[in-house]
Amino acid sequence: MSRRDNCYDNAMAEKFFSILKTECIYRHKPNSFEEANRLIDDFIWFYNNERVQLKTKLTPYEKRCQLITI
Repeated sequence: MSRRDNCYDNAMAEKFFSILKTECIYRHKPNSFEEANRLIDDFIWFYNNERVQLKTKLTPYEKRCQLITI
């Protein structure tokens, strides 16, 4: 829940859902709920485990593992 007059509380979630819609849903236009569910699952897997961030040159999963071992 966002605090009153603070737009930064939900910024990360809003950004993720924007990317999900533009790169997954709008691009593939699923015909059924099951197809949309599969596309979203595949995209979340890609987003967390395969997508390399430009800033860190690591995937989000690799970055989390790196932080855990510190």
